[in-house]
Amino acid sequence: MSEMLPEIPTSNTGPIQRTALHDTLVGRLRDMIIEGNLAPGSKLHESQLGEQLGVSRTPLREAIKYLASEGLVELVPSRGAIVKRFSSKDVHDMIVVLRSLEELGGQLACTMATDLEIAKVRHLHDEMLRCYESGDRLRYYKLNQEIHTQICQIAHNTALSDMQTLLQSRLKRIRFIGHEGAEKWAAAVAEHEEMITALEARDGKVLADVLGRHLLNAWERVKESV
Repeated sequence: MSEMLPEIPTSNTGPIQRTALHDTLVGRLRDMIIEGNLAPGSKLHESQLGEQLGVSRTPLREAIKYLASEGLVELVPSRGAIVKRFSSKDVHDMIVVLRSLEELGGQLACTMATDLEIAKVRHLHDEMLRCYESGDRLRYYKLNQEIHTQICQIAHNTALSDMQTLLQSRLKRIRFIGHEGAEKWAAAVAEHEEMITALEARDGKVLADVLGRHLLNAWERVKESV
């Protein structure tokens, strides 16, 4: 039986259902941080968030702890949970390391990935383009990040993919603002077009070069905002 292509992630609206409450709640809070509804340095007020999202404090606290493990939230004694604020140097340092990881991931993916795995990345890429054309920025962003994740995962190097996932999670808000403005967004899309072309051609050198340039350009797009 042939393997199915992955379902495309979608944004959630409306009241949170009890099924998979933790994952749904983590995703909702993460989106609020990414979109800036919970600004860097702001305190997470449990009672207010619980009322807004229709959940009790216990699952909310567990979700906040999870986001702290991702590096998006900081648990400060006597102050509670604070949305993490990264300095310009923090962001630059993480992007430098992420760039090296993704360059290596691209090279390995071109050698190690199966044809089906590459087809799955193409599937994500095509859906991302549809979101770009329709102006669905948050869903575009999620697909964009999933493409970077998948390229490193199909490199079949667990240490590499684990480190890439960790750094990418901490850069979520920063990478999101890198798409603000039509010119920046179009430039990012063009780089992704180069990525998928190189991956499908299994040209590891070109893919590594494009990924490295993409991360350098990401820093140029966000450095004035951090």
